[in-house]
Amino acid sequence: MVVDGREVEVEFVGGLLGQWAVWVRRAVELLDEAGRARAGDDGAVRRLLTLDGHLTDANAAIFDVVHGFHGCIPGIHEVLRRQGLLAGRWCLDPAEELPPGQLAEIDRIWAAYPWLRDDEFVAEGLSRWLS
Repeated sequence: MVVDGREVEVEFVGGLLGQWAVWVRRAVELLDEAGRARAGDDGAVRRLLTLDGHLTDANAAIFDVVHGFHGCIPGIHEVLRRQGLLAGRWCLDPAEELPPGQLAEIDRIWAAYPWLRDDEFVAEGLSRWLS
């Protein structure tokens, strides 16, 4: 990147916190993979570049990009409900619900990217966490 006529190196060191409102175990694994990529592991770089599009697509569905993030909270609640962490996707505002088409988008990414989800990890700890 060129700043004030001088080339500078820029490193990516952050991300979207909202991305990890769900599928947290997988987030930790991806963070480890990013560390390997940063240390020069070419295979890790290639795996992350492949997942980039998957994460962007999943985020768009869960956080409801199409409707200006209107369905963000109910979208997160839907994912947590599917994993058994919530009994429903209710919000404090009873009128806050998934906009038209968002549930179908969540269904689509749920089927398309099972490797992004941490369902097994959640299932293993669910009874302990909810007791």
